[in-house]
Amino acid sequence: MTTRLMVGGGAGFAGDRVDAALAVAQDLATHTGPRYLVFETLAERTLALSQDPIARGEREQMMLRRLRVVLPVCLEAGIPLIGNFGSWNPEQTAEKIVSLCAELGCRIPRVAIVTGDDLLEHCSVEQILGLDLDAQPETDEQLTSANVYLGAFPIAQALDQGADLVITGRVADPALVLGPMISTFGLAETDWDALACGTLAGHLIECGAQICGGYFADPGFKDVPDLASVGFPIVEISDTFDCLIRKAAGTGGCVTERTVIEQLLYEIHDPAAYLTPDVVLDISGVSVTELGADRVRVSHARGKPRPDRLKATLCFNAGWIGEAEISYAGPNAISRARLAIDIIRARAARLDAGLPLRCDLVGVVSAFGCKAGLSDSITQLQTSLGALPGWPEDVRVRVATLAPQRERVAELLAEVEALYTTGPAGGGGVRTSIHRRITTAAAAVPRDLVSTALVFSKPLEGDRDVRISG
Repeated sequence: MTTRLMVGGGAGFAGDRVDAALAVAQDLATHTGPRYLVFETLAERTLALSQDPIARGEREQMMLRRLRVVLPVCLEAGIPLIGNFGSWNPEQTAEKIVSLCAELGCRIPRVAIVTGDDLLEHCSVEQILGLDLDAQPETDEQLTSANVYLGAFPIAQALDQGADLVITGRVADPALVLGPMISTFGLAETDWDALACGTLAGHLIECGAQICGGYFADPGFKDVPDLASVGFPIVEISDTFDCLIRKAAGTGGCVTERTVIEQLLYEIHDPAAYLTPDVVLDISGVSVTELGADRVRVSHARGKPRPDRLKATLCFNAGWIGEAEISYAGPNAISRARLAIDIIRARAARLDAGLPLRCDLVGVVSAFGCKAGLSDSITQLQTSLGALPGWPEDVRVRVATLAPQRERVAELLAEVEALYTTGPAGGGGVRTSIHRRITTAAAAVPRDLVSTALVFSKPLEGDRDVRISG
């Protein structure tokens, strides 16, 4: 009899939608067989932001708000949950989730915590900074965190030992799906093609609604129905190791050959060698076939032996970054905005701060920057477009800078606020913000520096720590 594993995506990032996750949980609850709901909430950006206590608290509340909705459905239906919720303190996260279950009147789940991604727990700062880094920190930057990307086998061990909920720190995104596949089909560490199938499945659903049309949508070119209700994906994996991608029942969006191919290629540098902790995935021969409405089969993934080293993300405290904005509207708005920028540059030079300065006109010259000066780029645009109707008469100036000391940033941003009365005419809507600046670097970590273990919130006889070097 064919075994078919279902894994639903409950989040593509820390701030993803709750109603889409609930739709996936409700869909899975209507089926039988092995079913799991996974949450990818720990991107590199989230790791960096979690170094700030305020941002960390906000993300924790996002996580609890999401689980408040899906936990009752999943615990009632016997659907285990897996999430990389533990970016700062996995044990504390587990305690809060158990307390939430008690508050909701749910049964208390058996929670497994995968530890080992935090290199600072067992490596010195000197050891970490001596690794092969892709970018060297500045001399005054302080290392605040170092998290290695763990693989899927500790997750599988937790599920094998009856976990209802598996909490991890930084793991490779596809590991959240590959772990249930290893547990369901009893895969070995050298089943390269099977591991490749699970890694491909995890990669396809890791970004939530992207594969269901979210990031695909481009009106008039790539239209997507009911995007306001776009769903999250569910992948079905057979024991013949192919994948069926669909979206949760009753949701908007679409799953097509085109949406799947876009996600397939997302963040892939070498299609023949996508490096993960468990396997090197080769998608160069993958087949993508539409089977009907919102159902796409993906097959023929190939796997090669896993890399010798693991990736880690290092975060550094790099001082302060500040932004200030002001708007100009009406006739000649762009010229007044350009004058405002010229004034800010002149005032910054008088401060003799020596700080880097970026000035943008949002909506005109901003997202892509410019190699020439801002004024030159705008002049080129005006020359090429002429006085066409629709040339912006409502623009926003953005000024940004960074420095080791907060007060130096504040001094420069005050010059933007002063434009209210010092001119040019008609400036308004000033907003400023100053916050900690976190920089990141990637490191290649020898596997023997990594020690992974499981901790259970409800230990049972026969529980055992899992130690896997890498």
